[in-house]
Amino acid sequence: MTKVYPNASSFSGTGTISERPPKVLAAPESEAILTVWKKSLLFNCNGFTVFGSKGDLEFRVDNYMDGNKGEILLMDATGNPLLTIRRKKMSLGDSWLVYKGESTSTNPLLCVRKSMNILNNKCLAYVIPGDNTSNRSNNVVYEIEGSYSQRSCCVYDDRRRLAAEIKKKEAVNGGVAYGNDIFRLVVQPGHIRTDFAMALVILLDQMFGSSRR
Repeated sequence: MTKVYPNASSFSGTGTISERPPKVLAAPESEAILTVWKKSLLFNCNGFTVFGSKGDLEFRVDNYMDGNKGEILLMDATGNPLLTIRRKKMSLGDSWLVYKGESTSTNPLLCVRKSMNILNNKCLAYVIPGDNTSNRSNNVVYEIEGSYSQRSCCVYDDRRRLAAEIKKKEAVNGGVAYGNDIFRLVVQPGHIRTDFAMALVILLDQMFGSSRR
């Protein structure tokens, strides 16, 4: 199995695992290339660990196995809450709300909904601002297309500009191929916030990946 762990300066604490991240390549300034590992750094948690192009820890998701399955907290490298992702109650289809920080008492920043349009099977999910669920065609800010199970997805903004991509992680110098648990997230910061892009990865896993219930 491929060994993964962050730089020592990026993470500290008890209950961690010492595995090594795959080798990452330097990214051009115009884009951010993140290596996403579908594993928590804590033994008793499920989640994600995300590294930047220099191998530093960028984001963490540590969900306790017996915790609330309908709420996910995206944190920075030091554990500060960035976004809270909560399943929307009493809604048709699979819908999630994204809030700033750790509070869900304020208005959500985004609503992400699984696409149910059988006439457009390329679309996996779409993003609308806040909790506005009326008249989707006039309110979509991002649309996600592709196949999450194949780790091949594109996020387009409302002008059909590529905002982010999910790609398979290629083996280096003919080494052992990485499985679906290690992949790349390529973000165009001018078109989407990096933490928003990671939130979309988390939600694709909830809708189409191993986290789906």
